[in-house]
Amino acid sequence: MSATLQSARPTTTVRLTRRGRLVVLLLALGILLSAGLWLAQASMADGEDTPDPTRVVVVAPGETLWGLAQETVAATGEGDVASVVTDIQELNDLDSGALQTGQELRVPLG
Repeated sequence: MSATLQSARPTTTVRLTRRGRLVVLLLALGILLSAGLWLAQASMADGEDTPDPTRVVVVAPGETLWGLAQETVAATGEGDVASVVTDIQELNDLDSGALQTGQELRVPLG
């Protein structure tokens, strides 16, 4: 009787085809990619820095970066002129210190 019981039980083995293995692999990679993007987005949101306050200045005839930096240092009483010149160049993506009349520049407030 035990022989009939053993043969009556279905034997199930799960075997994946090549296509099935590819689907499982792609699904796993998609889950990992989604988790990575979610974690990266969360870490970027936590580390955001607030930008330094700036003002917009329209360049008058004869004005220079050095002169604008001197005005900023005199108004705030902080920093040195050379570092403020560098800050102005970085804020405005300037390649050189040459300015044009009427050009709008962002200048740090302090």
